[in-house]
Amino acid sequence: MSTQSDCPNATHLSRRGFLGGAVAATAGALTTWESEAAAADAQLVARPPAGFVPFSAPGRVSRAGIKGDFNAAMHRNQIWPKPEAARRLLEKALTELTGAPNLVEAMKLFVHKDDRVAIKPNGIAGGSMSTSFELILPVVEACIAAGVPAENVMVYEQFTGYLLSCRVGAPKFDLPSGVKLAMHNNKDCTMSSVQVCPGVSTKYCRQLTEATAVINLSLFKDHSICGYTGAMKNMTHGSVFNPEAHHAHYANPQIALLYAHPAISSRVRLNIADVFRLMYDRGPLYKDPRTVVPHGAVYASTDPVALDTVGWMAVDEERKKHGLRSLADSGRAPKYIETAAELGLGIHDAKHLKLSSVEV
Repeated sequence: MSTQSDCPNATHLSRRGFLGGAVAATAGALTTWESEAAAADAQLVARPPAGFVPFSAPGRVSRAGIKGDFNAAMHRNQIWPKPEAARRLLEKALTELTGAPNLVEAMKLFVHKDDRVAIKPNGIAGGSMSTSFELILPVVEACIAAGVPAENVMVYEQFTGYLLSCRVGAPKFDLPSGVKLAMHNNKDCTMSSVQVCPGVSTKYCRQLTEATAVINLSLFKDHSICGYTGAMKNMTHGSVFNPEAHHAHYANPQIALLYAHPAISSRVRLNIADVFRLMYDRGPLYKDPRTVVPHGAVYASTDPVALDTVGWMAVDEERKKHGLRSLADSGRAPKYIETAAELGLGIHDAKHLKLSSVEV
């Protein structure tokens, strides 16, 4: 595979041994950097509480869709789902993924009472295309019901406006007492700088690095730069202090490398996609309401690569329905997803994906 980046030598290099081609000839010169990077990485590894093994199902994605009349499950504005519909689809997606009998028992497979849980929604596109409060709330409540004290649960975003786009912190949209809200503003970082690839330093936000477990609440959206934005990009560019430095060359391999760093990869236990609405073109911001269509589903996976692969296919399917070329044919294939698979972050090959779908 051939990839490009604004990071020197990043075409064939990652800290996980993604080393080959012409870069192999210069491997010796990178030994010191690799050693220093590995030491910095080790300090940022989050480990589950003693004796707790979080549920993991590589390559598996579950989808719970609205059965029957889509309109009946939505508020009259057709932007937000009704609370009972969101809760029902969330529970079905997680019980389908895990085999657990209900939402709380499913959540117990991902978080432990001694965890510090961070929940990362996506509000960058504004109120018409953001993670639904109706989905965030039952996730938070399930964590608390699973034994995590409310004061050890945090919902965070980059900026206040992004949280408000999800209606988190807005009047009449309250989370349980004790749950924290936080914005890092691309500067609230307590860790030392790390080089995710040679020549480019970054820091991950404190809200991420102080957590022991993360639940990632993303969307399915077209992205003007990298083609598609979903689970991985929500965590990477939503959790570093310099996201603008990681967009060149379609953000490949930057998204994959940023996610592979243990600041993220050792923390994210569960990926949930809010796909009551899907943006198939002109993303990631909400510029044209015609490019946002009803989809009526919640997806769940422990595998961010598998979930992003499914999301990419869903966006392409919608593009086809509307007479548009696929992302690949448009020159915006999200190749970072393939790169992430090569780094061992998950399953991308459609032959090895297992998508289970149920209607509720």
